[in-house]
Amino acid sequence: MSTLIPQAADALATENAERGRVPVLIIDEAHLLDHEQLEAVRMLTNHDMDSTSPLACLLIGQPTLRRKIKLGMLAALDQRIAIRYNMPPMTSEETPSYLAHHLALAGRSDTLFTDDAITLIHDTSRGYPRAVNNLAVQSVLSAYADGKSVVDETSARAAVAEVTAE
Repeated sequence: MSTLIPQAADALATENAERGRVPVLIIDEAHLLDHEQLEAVRMLTNHDMDSTSPLACLLIGQPTLRRKIKLGMLAALDQRIAIRYNMPPMTSEETPSYLAHHLALAGRSDTLFTDDAITLIHDTSRGYPRAVNNLAVQSVLSAYADGKSVVDETSARAAVAEVTAE
């Protein structure tokens, strides 16, 4: 991997110099990267000894990413992070809008979830989008299995039991 870093850095610098564009490297689920992979990211951002960086890098991950980067052995990467953002969980007012938006993207504009079901999904998920998604999908499956056209609190409770079961 260390032999690819200079080649990648040169390609990024060329893109910037020839086209005037700053490439953006987006790494989703970055909390799954191991130390060596995070070190490779640091090396990519280390071009020209900190005078300029040939790319913008966006690391997206769970809270464990922040803790991992704070480790002493990744201090050089930690120092290169210019902006940090921690996305708070959704509020009880945001969760229904979030679900309605996703349903609209899927082509559904009518009511699919009752207010009680949404409240239970929000409370159980604590407003975290991934947990809301998981519970909503499982709730829809539960309602479908019971022959219901609307996800009610009973379907949501079945979903909570399914998702939280060990």
